[in-house]
Amino acid sequence: MRLVKQLLLIIVVSFAGSTAVGLAGWNPPLTLVLGIACAVLAVFAYRWVVRKTERREPQELAFAGAPMAVVRGVLIGLAMFGAVIANIWFLGDYEVKGIGSPGGAVAILGFMIAVAVTEELLFRGVLFRVVEERIGTWLSLTISGLVFGLVHIINPGATLWSSLAIAIEAGFMLAAAYVATRNLWVPIGVHFAWNFAQGGIFSTSVSGADAPQGLLDGETNGPAIITGGDFGPEASAYSVLAGVVVTAAFLWLAKRRGTIMPRRTATLVA
Repeated sequence: MRLVKQLLLIIVVSFAGSTAVGLAGWNPPLTLVLGIACAVLAVFAYRWVVRKTERREPQELAFAGAPMAVVRGVLIGLAMFGAVIANIWFLGDYEVKGIGSPGGAVAILGFMIAVAVTEELLFRGVLFRVVEERIGTWLSLTISGLVFGLVHIINPGATLWSSLAIAIEAGFMLAAAYVATRNLWVPIGVHFAWNFAQGGIFSTSVSGADAPQGLLDGETNGPAIITGGDFGPEASAYSVLAGVVVTAAFLWLAKRRGTIMPRRTATLVA
């Protein structure tokens, strides 16, 4: 029941926010304002529903230390996608033709802020965290990661491969980031930076979605296994490799910190 209540509230907030952002029509200042407003509303909604349903303070979304945690996540996300696009460029499958659209980058910025916050609260803050309490870290990571990949199957240009790639490089990796840090700000930062770098900086497709041009007038052109094809670099083998490496690093850190919850100590939560 607790899981259902939390999921429903975040889904409602996410749907309302995404609808408002969509109606902005990629208007740079309006999309930015609405994206930030959606993210703020989602954060306070999450904190409120956790207090009501769990009778505790949501330490995983505490404001103390949040800015530095987000910055750490952003740096990791930028480094990840930077490595991916650098490898695609090295093979001659990504080309920068010039300067793109700063206004488009601003609009993408607002949209990706909303996406990163709402998706992390939904998939890591609610789905992964609550299920982990019941069945432990490993099974919860697998289930929530596969679900995250599966919901992207409806995106334009999506295939079974792209959904599996999303599950590995994002679903597993972002859950591992939460396990290692036990806060949601780091995965929020990683998620935002990864998405914004794709569309807002390098002007590549983000999960197959159409968006305005970002800061660079760039395009990919080459084998789908390298570039990701119509779905974008998230379906590239390089993205999957980057996700596996970062996931392993986060899980290694989690093991060192003792934050992995084995099934035998997982507690049943009403």
